[in-house]
Amino acid sequence: MSGVLSGQASSSERQGVVSSAGLPITAKSGLTKFATWIDDRNIPFLVISIGMVVMLLWGGSYKMTAPGAEGIVPLVSNSPLISWHFKLFGPYIGSDIIGTTEIIAAILIITGYFRPKAGVVGGLIATVMFFTTSTMIITTPGAIISVPGIHGMRYMSFLGLFLFKDVISLGASFFLISYFGKKAILSENKS
Repeated sequence: MSGVLSGQASSSERQGVVSSAGLPITAKSGLTKFATWIDDRNIPFLVISIGMVVMLLWGGSYKMTAPGAEGIVPLVSNSPLISWHFKLFGPYIGSDIIGTTEIIAAILIITGYFRPKAGVVGGLIATVMFFTTSTMIITTPGAIISVPGIHGMRYMSFLGLFLFKDVISLGASFFLISYFGKKAILSENKS
């Protein structure tokens, strides 16, 4: 597992970052040494992947409850990309399907630690989900509001800010596809 989780060779193995000419570049300042330390330990991948797994498992399981299903009705109902889903399945079964999809994506991301192609599939599922929910910022009434006394400006409400986190999650999903994809390529080339 350590080979999968270590994004790159350690600084002692790679002797710093390599320039475009292929020459090693060694970190000199405290700031760049700190950045190298973070990179060597693959902290961005660990934080993003663990955070994504926790969010998907927690959110997916909550959507399988009555309050969770009722909470996403205004979001899903106003989305041209997914409103058909609740019309076809109803809010409770529809929410269960969404929750199950989130849990499957989380399990695939966890599996990606050992089988990188599974992580790519988990990242793809998350990308589709978070792209869809990111568009809800535009389609959900009350997500973007005007503030009394401030003319000509529109702001994101708390609902809009809640939905905007999915734009960041969309970027994290693309990062996971890229990360697991590189690991899958390395795995294929070893065979």
